[in-house]
Amino acid sequence: MAATAEDPTLGSGPDEDYDSPSGDGSDSDSILSDDSVLPDYIPEVSNRRTASTLYRACACNDGDALRRILERGVMRDEVMEADVNGQNGLMAACSKGFMSIVHGLHGCPFIDINQQDNEGNTALMIAAQAGHISTVMYLLNYFSGIDTEIKDCRGFTALIKAAMTGRTDVVAVLVMAGADLRAVDTTKGKHAQDWALKTGRYETLQRLRRLETSPKAEQFCESYVPEWPELKERVARATERKSATEKTTQCVKNTFGFRFPHDPEDNGCMDHMVRITTGVHSYLVSTGCRPLCPTSPPEVGKPRLTVPELVKKYPDTELEKSSVCQWNLSASHTDPSAQAAERGPAACAETADRRSLLSKACTKIAATFIPRSLARRNSVFPSGCIPTISVRGPSEAAPKKEKKRKTMDKRFLEPPKWKYKEIKDLKKQEKKAEKLNKVKEKKKETKK
Repeated sequence: MAATAEDPTLGSGPDEDYDSPSGDGSDSDSILSDDSVLPDYIPEVSNRRTASTLYRACACNDGDALRRILERGVMRDEVMEADVNGQNGLMAACSKGFMSIVHGLHGCPFIDINQQDNEGNTALMIAAQAGHISTVMYLLNYFSGIDTEIKDCRGFTALIKAAMTGRTDVVAVLVMAGADLRAVDTTKGKHAQDWALKTGRYETLQRLRRLETSPKAEQFCESYVPEWPELKERVARATERKSATEKTTQCVKNTFGFRFPHDPEDNGCMDHMVRITTGVHSYLVSTGCRPLCPTSPPEVGKPRLTVPELVKKYPDTELEKSSVCQWNLSASHTDPSAQAAERGPAACAETADRRSLLSKACTKIAATFIPRSLARRNSVFPSGCIPTISVRGPSEAAPKKEKKRKTMDKRFLEPPKWKYKEIKDLKKQEKKAEKLNKVKEKKKETKK
């Protein structure tokens, strides 16, 4: 029996002599069966009973109770309350994917984003391991002072845990946020790529290798030129004159060749289309915002500042000047205060009733970081004026279409009429005649 060919880009796969970090030598034991290392985080159904404490509100996904608790004020002991495993309310919300609770806890005082439970897990580790991509992105963008290199009791970082469980998108987000790819654990001394290979997460390994080949997102930089570098070369190759033998071989390949579906090529046409449509100066997609640091695009291994840190580093006036808003499908520099004065206070009367828990929790950030001209058209932070749309019927009735009369031309042959069609036409004519007779009789009776 022939041996299967091995892919040199993926490696040899999980080792046969691999022993688990728990120390057992049994064959059934593995890194994925140890609950203390990789617990199975399953979203639970929220409990609708009103919670009395901050931890219960977070664990039960009770946003209204959390808002009431934060409005009355909290103490340090209440915020630091944890369960038997040492997890606080933020960790419980991250493990179950309660995004609204994570948003609400952003403005909570005494919250420690780098707090560890009994096993050494942080909120970022738990969210990354569970695969909640939205939670991970919000933690990295809005919780200042977050540390991606904290290790648990076995030396695993958030990146290693995400690679072990095959959370490919989470791995990409952590790497682009500055997580160290060369960080190793204390038990085996292996980094994220080694653990992805050992646990058979080949898609995650492939994504990591692609990120290493193109570590910088150049399309988010102002110096990016939206031109395909290989276009001129390919056009010249296609338009050049071919000899008779080359034409014959190409004809034979097109006739007898087989085309199988395959993944898009690296740096090919599809990759270029993705870059140009997500770029800052894209000609194909009209964007409503631009990055705050256009000269410093995201890069693998480069730490990124969170939104509160950017607000502290750059003054509000500079952020307002660099903001670009869209109006009537055209980008223009505008003054948000002038637009607010034009709208007037009457248009914003019902705004307070429409704001969600998400907007209330992030009002401070939205007021300083997001310009008013952009915030009022933002679906995530719906602050400012929300336009009302009224649907009314047309004042005039729609005109009826006139039926075109068929003209009989004797110069051309006509298709023959079938007998059943003739019978149908006769019956229709008889019915019409009967109706006309009835109408005439009724008119005569009324006259008498």
